[in-house]
Amino acid sequence: MRLAPAFAAVATVAVLAACAPVPGPGGYGPAPSAAFNAADFGWSTRAGTAGINGTVAFGRDGQSFACTGSVALTPDTPYTRARFQALYGSIEQAAVPEPVVRARTVADPNADYRSYVRSATCENGRFRFSGLPDGGWFLITPVSAGGDRIVLMRHVVTRAGTSANVTL
Repeated sequence: MRLAPAFAAVATVAVLAACAPVPGPGGYGPAPSAAFNAADFGWSTRAGTAGINGTVAFGRDGQSFACTGSVALTPDTPYTRARFQALYGSIEQAAVPEPVVRARTVADPNADYRSYVRSATCENGRFRFSGLPDGGWFLITPVSAGGDRIVLMRHVVTRAGTSANVTL
């Protein structure tokens, strides 16, 4: 019965592997909590040398959509990632009718992260953010072709000394 010691060794390795940490965002360890935490937004308040130059050129069913409000720039944090996944069904890019976004629910809907959101005017389909620190951001803007509005969302990463050129 020489198989018993070998089986015991394999079983021990399997148990230990099950207890090992798994990779999460940013490396090994537990995944960050999606609960609102003001400390997660701290990096976004610093001044930086990055920027975003944006253009809205969205079309659907032969219609061209135009900006109908300002463009919001929200820091990428565990909380905002979970929120935008729930609202837009993606954390990369989406175009969702505004009534659909408003009808969806999110965890911790009363968390006040608005003080960390930057805003820019969208004029003639163009907008710009400057003085940004390095990091991930979510661009969000409503657009319309005369009917119900559609909300566009896109994830952007900024790097020091460069401007990301983005078309929504």
